[in-house]
Amino acid sequence: MNMHTIQKLNRGAGILMPISALPSPYGIGTLGRESYEFVDFLYRAGYQYWQVLPVGPTSFGDSPYQSFSAFAGNPYFIDFNYLVEEKLISEKEINTYLWQEDQNFVDYSKIYEGRFQVLKSAFLRSRHKETKEYREFCEDSEFWLDDYSLYMAVKGHFDNKEWLSWDEDIRFRKSEAIKVNSKLLWEEIDFWKFCQFKFSEQWHKVKDYANKKGISIIGDIPLYVALDSADVWVHGDLFQLDERKKPIHVAGVPPDLFSEDGQRWGNPLYRWDEMEKQDFLWWSKRMESSANLYDVIRIDHFIGIVNYYSIPAEYPTARIGSWCPGPGGKLMEVVKRSTPHAKIIAEDLGEITPEVKNLIQELGYPGMKVLEFGLDGNVDNDFLPHNFTTTNIVAYTGTHDNETLVGSLNSKTEEEMEFILSYFNVTNPEDLPDVIIRTLYSSIAEVVILQMQDLLKLDNSARMNVPSTVGNNWKWRLTKKQYGSIEEEKLKQMAYLYGRAPKKEMDPDDENILKEV
Repeated sequence: MNMHTIQKLNRGAGILMPISALPSPYGIGTLGRESYEFVDFLYRAGYQYWQVLPVGPTSFGDSPYQSFSAFAGNPYFIDFNYLVEEKLISEKEINTYLWQEDQNFVDYSKIYEGRFQVLKSAFLRSRHKETKEYREFCEDSEFWLDDYSLYMAVKGHFDNKEWLSWDEDIRFRKSEAIKVNSKLLWEEIDFWKFCQFKFSEQWHKVKDYANKKGISIIGDIPLYVALDSADVWVHGDLFQLDERKKPIHVAGVPPDLFSEDGQRWGNPLYRWDEMEKQDFLWWSKRMESSANLYDVIRIDHFIGIVNYYSIPAEYPTARIGSWCPGPGGKLMEVVKRSTPHAKIIAEDLGEITPEVKNLIQELGYPGMKVLEFGLDGNVDNDFLPHNFTTTNIVAYTGTHDNETLVGSLNSKTEEEMEFILSYFNVTNPEDLPDVIIRTLYSSIAEVVILQMQDLLKLDNSARMNVPSTVGNNWKWRLTKKQYGSIEEEKLKQMAYLYGRAPKKEMDPDDENILKEV
């Protein structure tokens, strides 16, 4: 396999912080002022990376990993204040709705009830279609924008039901049905295009601001897409669907120590052979789109590219399934060709086969280590820092799918806690979070990422997601008050001490920081 020049990550540290979790008066984080203030915080604390969760429009369960599109942005993140400044909406219109009762958590039902009404008002007053910027955005998004906007418009027409419940002619995308619905729903279609234009406009302003501060944005893309998505509706031939367009096999992972039933995600599996016939065009376009959004792309469940777990769609759990070969290097060759300058992280957690290891090594992508997985009392555990064998890794305290660091420590047995205290040379358990973070900073891992909840030392009430559950996930939010508990100067000192601060930022005043440590 002929691989191109590997794009290396700079040694540094970063924070995992979803856009949804930023403070805002509108019930969910947005791409407004608080995004810029978060970038300022990262800059002051010596961070070089901001990792976000997927930013696509969310569907049932509000999971960013189950999106209506692999290309579109989430209209929830469009900031209202900028629309007020543009005189597209008034504060009175915004204040018509109650967006939140508890600023610590997202109430998705409240947001859903009002947000699109406000955005519709902005759309009706906007003259965006007359601008060069809008025309260029539509041209750049040609591969997916029209299909996604029609999909959302038709979905609204059918009371937001999944596309499998639509009338047969439009469900099967008959040409006459496409023509009729495009004409009938033209205003709704234009509305969804407007939302994507505004998301893109606001996103790139935040990204440019972060980049000017020396901060790279790491974006997370799920390997699979949701069944109820524009991608599956439009490109059904690329997925394992039957003649009625229903999934034959679905994605997940088999039973393990964490789940006796395994995880049945329910996403339709790809027809990799059909994708290969098309030279993986859909994947090329997806990666190009992601490279436009992010400075670094983390491919979630990367192991599924090499071998994936296939569960018969009729089974309710992942207990029954089989491993199948994926496209491996064939796909990644196309990815490298279409996005030669992209920096990519391979999420290689789970069933790591020699084939997976070999491909990642050949590609040169950094893999992942999650320190929480190393706290089981086994000195040979690969997730403990002294067992890191290469610098080419991204080390996390924990990810969005794990307990918070404090929550994890609180659940340890007495024997496990004795090991942890001994390993980190600590006598008081309350000191562990700080010492664990410092240990990661001092490790050979090229990049260290901390969950914001772990920096704040929050317990599991701030956990972002419990896999295989629905109802209480993706809700945690940061409050402005919590910034005050973070010792930014101490973090910056640590970043310099362990070579994780941008060297170009160092000036004579900054050099004094090292002397103060």
